[in-house]
Amino acid sequence: MIPFGIAGVQMNVSSKESNVPAMKRRLAELIDFYPWVKMVVFSELSPLGPSLANAQPIPGPLEATFRTLAAKYNIWLIPGSFFEQVGDSIYNTALVITPDGEVVGRYRKMFPFYPYEDGTAAGDQFLIFDVPDVGRFGVIICFDLWFPETTRTLAALGAEVILQPTMTTTIDRELEMCILRAASATNQSYMFGVNGVGSGGVGRSVVCSPEGRVLYEAGSGEEVFALEVDFELVRYTRQHGVLRLGQVLKNFRDAPVTFDIYQPGTPRPYLDSLGPLSRMQRERSDGG
Repeated sequence: MIPFGIAGVQMNVSSKESNVPAMKRRLAELIDFYPWVKMVVFSELSPLGPSLANAQPIPGPLEATFRTLAAKYNIWLIPGSFFEQVGDSIYNTALVITPDGEVVGRYRKMFPFYPYEDGTAAGDQFLIFDVPDVGRFGVIICFDLWFPETTRTLAALGAEVILQPTMTTTIDRELEMCILRAASATNQSYMFGVNGVGSGGVGRSVVCSPEGRVLYEAGSGEEVFALEVDFELVRYTRQHGVLRLGQVLKNFRDAPVTFDIYQPGTPRPYLDSLGPLSRMQRERSDGG
């Protein structure tokens, strides 16, 4: 077994004030209680909440604060995400910081929750990173999960644990939990879906094994959950199949099929017929 301790922080996220002081307190308590944890993951937009007015430059003071915290506690730190200001564009960006306080990755959410997240731009680069002598990780944010191309690409790039900070405040959290489990089985990877509470979500964070099993499901209140993941289990499952049955990644690698819908310029008449992205409106009752 190659054990590696990961903790998720499901905390209240305020939309009116900085949550960084609360994150600092949670981190101190977590490390005191779980000194064996080597990586900590917060939920989407947990530092500053969901207001675009709080967009920050990267690198900048907020990033520097998290670099200091990672080095102080000697942990890998994914402090959720926050809005990144780049000229006239705003991205939803997650940081990956080493125990030395170095930033090894900045991931911009590829699939903003349009049309509800208008005003944010989409990223176009995947993020994987290696923990030396342990294994490979990938990062997605919230709605990225709903597009199997994201997790499949990370798995094809070797990611063995996929981290998903999310801010799900809506009734479809139940569906996301199903997708997390399905993604873990189809990619033979651990999935860590870390949600917030309050303005930051409805909780119910989930950790799934590379065999599609739910290892932990959080409640709807604030909590910290810590588990050890086993990278040897990921590698064995990918070699011998989920429950010693479907060898999904090897079949995907060896399949003769090409997926034409992904090729630039390929006509997609059905998808084009669905119309523009727009919010659902209330239907008029006057017949007009």
